[in-house]
Amino acid sequence: MAKKKFVGSGIRALLSDIDDENDITKINQDDEDSIINTVSKIPLDRIEVNPFQPRVDFDESALEDLANSIKIHGVIQPITVRHIGAKKYQLVAGERRLRASKMAGQNDIPAYVRDINDQESLEIALIENIQREDLNAMEISLNYQRLIDECDLTHESLGERLGKDRSTVTNYLRLLKLPPDIQQALKSRSISMGHARALIAIPEIDKQLYAFKEVVAKGLSVRKTEDLARALISAKNESSKAKTDKKLPTAYLDIQKRLTNSLETKVKLKKGKDDKGEIVIPFYSAADLERLIELLNV
Repeated sequence: MAKKKFVGSGIRALLSDIDDENDITKINQDDEDSIINTVSKIPLDRIEVNPFQPRVDFDESALEDLANSIKIHGVIQPITVRHIGAKKYQLVAGERRLRASKMAGQNDIPAYVRDINDQESLEIALIENIQREDLNAMEISLNYQRLIDECDLTHESLGERLGKDRSTVTNYLRLLKLPPDIQQALKSRSISMGHARALIAIPEIDKQLYAFKEVVAKGLSVRKTEDLARALISAKNESSKAKTDKKLPTAYLDIQKRLTNSLETKVKLKKGKDDKGEIVIPFYSAADLERLIELLNV
């Protein structure tokens, strides 16, 4: 695929700068090739949804509002489709408009007919989805990752397609490395992208989770979160200067990992001779100590 033709131009270039003033013509059933790269009225029952559609959640109330608008004004912005066979088309971009048109009882819809392959169709669908204003940070991250994986793009080339700096793309992709609890908070907008960037700077997952809980419980600002992250990182750097213990046997490492995950803090196992040893469970505040006591049921 000649990807370079879209570089730096964004969704408008990908959709070929559809002009709202284009004449919309009825589909010629005998010569479907003649409507390639034109805007035409296509019967709704001839359009199948895109199996690669990146958007899965649709607000029913918002769809009803759009359907009511379509009843009065029609579809103002054409959807984009591609011809896939005799009298059959596949949606490339505009599923919300397509659904609302069906709800409005329309028989056909204005559509821009593109001559594109599977990969181009996927790329356009993903990039159009990214352009939505209501996406949360995790949805953007997941779409970025799909574009990179499925369209064979680098961080830099993806940034060019989206009109974004490479660093912006990289920062979003880093969010995918956060623990599920923090990702869910980003989805629900309980924390902001600024909070997440501060949390991801903390190397250890247990400390990330501790800092996250502090942010939520105390309503910390982004600046306060950055201060907390720096304090935790500094403490880690100081402890790393201490002499490290001998490597634990695999079985002990597995137990240490399970305890760390269960208690959400960095548990340390120390093994001596004759299978004797100790378990070290750190805490970072009085509240964190109380949390551990509750978990240990002591």
